[in-house]
Amino acid sequence: MTMPATATASGPAPAPAGQPYFRAQDLHAYYGESYIVQGVSFAVNESEIVALLGRNGAGKTSTLRAIARAAQPELKSGEVWLAGQALHKMSAHQAARVGIQLVPEDRRIIAGITVEENLLLAQAAEPRGWAIERIYEHFPRLAERRRQEATTMSGGEQQMLAVARALARDIKLLLLDEPYEGLAPVIVQEIEKIVREIKRLGITTIIVEQNAVAALQLADRAVILDMGAVAFDGTAREVLENTRLRDEYLAI
Repeated sequence: MTMPATATASGPAPAPAGQPYFRAQDLHAYYGESYIVQGVSFAVNESEIVALLGRNGAGKTSTLRAIARAAQPELKSGEVWLAGQALHKMSAHQAARVGIQLVPEDRRIIAGITVEENLLLAQAAEPRGWAIERIYEHFPRLAERRRQEATTMSGGEQQMLAVARALARDIKLLLLDEPYEGLAPVIVQEIEKIVREIKRLGITTIIVEQNAVAALQLADRAVILDMGAVAFDGTAREVLENTRLRDEYLAI
């Protein structure tokens, strides 16, 4: 019998032969009576960045949350696989332990404690990811503010902390939900630089972003949702070069 791949702190476990590293298959999810995710299927290769795009209400954030096994939306049916592991059979806590790290739009920085305490709290339980000093090497602004109460920082700095906190865990798949939301252009450039570094380091990433052009310029591939279903799955360059596609689904 072939045993499923197991995630380890030393790096991503390989996907089974012939299978993509990550795969969402026919996801159906609801917020109460609202049918939000309507049969979404797509795959992501290891070390790839995929931009998950669409108009407001298309189901992007709900799809991310379903992948992360959040309580809402409720995943009624469908499968989510990461390196041979069945995430759809796990709780949110279990999915996080095998390497799914969601950076939500609201960041969820813990108030009343410092930047460094937020990072240390993320490492309170095994498996751990990057060491704190390694995080500071990649996020020098956080190093400067390590003793500052985290919620007193700017929105951009809090976004950096939210991403850094995810990296403090043993990460296999990073889910970024609207990382540029509400940030000044100069801060967006800093966050983009961080995401490019994440890509260089080979961390598999799915990014949801209303600034579609910025996301497409970072991504290898794009998946566009419309009314809770996949309307397009192809390269990021195809979307950037296809005016009709952008007009129809993205309004850019």
